[in-house]
Amino acid sequence: MRIVGVDLRLLEYPLETPFYPAWLPGYPQTAHRVLLLTLETDEGIKGYAAGVAFGKEGSGLQQLLLPFLFGRDPMNVEETIQIARSATFLGLRLWWIEMAFWDIIGKAMGQPVYRLLGGYQDRVRAYASTGELRSVEERLEYVAQVREMGVCALKLRFHNWDWRADLAVARAVRERYPDMEIMVDANMGWRVAGMAPAPKWDVPTALRVAEELAELNVRWLEEPLDKNDYEGYRRLREKAPIALASGEMNQDLHEFREYLVRDAIDILQPDVTLSCGILMGKKIAGMAEAFGKQIAPHTWTSGLGLAANLQLMGASPNCEWAEFPYELPGWSSQARDFFLTEPIMPDSEGYLTVPAKPGLGVTIDEEAVKHYRIET
Repeated sequence: MRIVGVDLRLLEYPLETPFYPAWLPGYPQTAHRVLLLTLETDEGIKGYAAGVAFGKEGSGLQQLLLPFLFGRDPMNVEETIQIARSATFLGLRLWWIEMAFWDIIGKAMGQPVYRLLGGYQDRVRAYASTGELRSVEERLEYVAQVREMGVCALKLRFHNWDWRADLAVARAVRERYPDMEIMVDANMGWRVAGMAPAPKWDVPTALRVAEELAELNVRWLEEPLDKNDYEGYRRLREKAPIALASGEMNQDLHEFREYLVRDAIDILQPDVTLSCGILMGKKIAGMAEAFGKQIAPHTWTSGLGLAANLQLMGASPNCEWAEFPYELPGWSSQARDFFLTEPIMPDSEGYLTVPAKPGLGVTIDEEAVKHYRIET
């Protein structure tokens, strides 16, 4: 079996209202843009992959990928990893293209990817992942909404200039919902400069926040420091009274290895779209397991990215939580999953089911793809 078709399309879905991601201060996001890669084999099997796009930066990428992907054996995933690794020398993050190979393999074998990787669990407990900074009352209304969905865990964003304003929101949620699982994301791992000023934490600040959050029984503090500040994480973890999580924008094996050998982190958060691909994600999960650590993959990309990460979660015995990106009205399930035939939603018990159809387990809505495609 060989790849005989390589097609890359840019999709743009207009958001219902502007979305103000906490990790991009000063940026009013008005559309969800996705690079959708389709690989077709000489046996007629199609595999799909989705990458993140902010504008039309993917222009010309199809011509770049064509000589590397055309004629390739889709079963040889390790070779694809080497291609993605090589692309980092050009400043490109192409780990996401690997999921299309797994989509083909799963469809050829008639199995979802997580079973091909060894299987383990067919659903993972979900936590609702917020995306914006909100007032106390607005956030309490949000929690009431996700509780009605059956979800009893959520992740709050801490990105105000004064973290005490963020802490007030966390305190209010804990007071109103004493049984709620709460995670906190500071989004300091990859700070974006140029659009608006943003806070920057050092180790003492992160430790002070961790101590306050421990009193609220918060499960973990995510990205309190830069993604490559392994020494800072090591020092912080020595004193922090709660678990630390990071890794969504780290990439390749060696960066995750640094967290582990330094005993600097409790929960690794690789994203198969941004960090590693599915096969390397499984390797990272194995390394974490050997060190007695958990993984909790980052999933804030697209519906296909969420599905691919769920395949990794399904094959990882050290994965307890699944991130469910959800922030109405801007970032709805429709906005996230607009090019899938069915949105990915938690069940009545607050779990995300690992998609069980062959491959990545979801179906691409070709009519939606045609409708939302824009020229590059």
